[in-house]
Amino acid sequence: MPDNFVRHFSFFCVRMTNYLHKHAIYPSQIKASPRPNLNIIIVIPCHDEPDVLSSVQALRDCKPPEGSVEVIVVVNGSEQNTTEIKQQNKLTISQLQQWIPRNTDERFQCFTLYHPDMPVKHAGVGLARKIGMDEAVWRFEKIGNPRGIIACFDADSRCDTNYLQALEQHFTQTDTVACSIYFEHPTNGTKYSEAIYKAIIDYELYLRYYVQALRFAGFPHAYQTIGSSMAVRADAYQRQGGMNRRKAGEDFYFLQKFIPHGHYSELHNTRVIPSPRPSDRVPFGTGKAVGDLIEADTSYLAYHPNVFIDLKTFIQKINTLYDKKSDAEMSEFTDNLPDSIGTFLIQYHFYKKIKEIHQHTSNERTFKQRFFQWFNAFMVLKYVHHARDRYHPSVPVYEAAMWLLQEIKINISPEANTKVLLDIYRKLERNST
Repeated sequence: MPDNFVRHFSFFCVRMTNYLHKHAIYPSQIKASPRPNLNIIIVIPCHDEPDVLSSVQALRDCKPPEGSVEVIVVVNGSEQNTTEIKQQNKLTISQLQQWIPRNTDERFQCFTLYHPDMPVKHAGVGLARKIGMDEAVWRFEKIGNPRGIIACFDADSRCDTNYLQALEQHFTQTDTVACSIYFEHPTNGTKYSEAIYKAIIDYELYLRYYVQALRFAGFPHAYQTIGSSMAVRADAYQRQGGMNRRKAGEDFYFLQKFIPHGHYSELHNTRVIPSPRPSDRVPFGTGKAVGDLIEADTSYLAYHPNVFIDLKTFIQKINTLYDKKSDAEMSEFTDNLPDSIGTFLIQYHFYKKIKEIHQHTSNERTFKQRFFQWFNAFMVLKYVHHARDRYHPSVPVYEAAMWLLQEIKINISPEANTKVLLDIYRKLERNST
């Protein structure tokens, strides 16, 4: 806890929750009081971004929901940033300070948090999101609204004008505690080069193929985990320990805290529009993938169909595990699986884990629930990499995506290009339940 916590805390009258006491890095940083009807807070991490005003303007241009809205822009940098990055961050703060007074009313407010010298070890998008989302918790606790909605956005994203209304309605009309929000990258236009559009079509097709292939295999927790298009209730955020500090993949790891436990959903009737631009800020993710594709001038590689065919064989047999108690029975079970999944399970102490699950469950339903809390998205990803590296090398995404459409009986012309395939996968995801 920072040394100045006690000095600053006296300015605020807010319930100190267990989460805020144990896990918040900073006390509440925004001096202005939240509106009593505050219901949505959008958090935007912003590092070396020349056009964040377009993102906050996109939110400002949205049709207003019933409750009021706040946007918190976390302008952040590392203590080792270059002079150019530091200057851009200062310029961003100056631009926002000029924009905010002209765009504040009883339903919309925007605030900035400035953290220009974060420790190199932790500086990055995960920490920036955490700082902003923790501040959102402070804001909701001040008005006694622990179930307020915290949504994540990016400093280079846009959205449909019904974004805020759809977000509020989704959380009001369902029992969801967290959700993935439908997204579409731009795939044409004049803002970016043809090479960028070509690369993002490949990469988004891969993202959607992966989720749909997991669903084809029967995995029950297959969702998109994109940082600019996710939202959570403030109380659920606190129960699950808040955002992590990862410099990449923070979104995937964060959402896995919610997905296996139920009350997780997808919001399909609006759209986040993330940027397709290349970036080398993180070791993986959209920006890195687009940059690598442009440099290599090749097709994106996706996991081989056999990876998911083998996974499906395994998942279809999981119900039979409830009656298998001895090592001999479980050995026979793994012996009859495809090699890719059988060798993986043994590597991760499968027999021991199944015995442990048996000890904590009394019926087949709870056995299966507990099983998928162990064999979760992390384990599936480890399996997928194991199968790719040892059994089924990756193939061009077009080939993989065509295979899956044929498997699920969607007629598609063999002449269709990747953009046509992407449009089909977008419809599949948007129409899913």
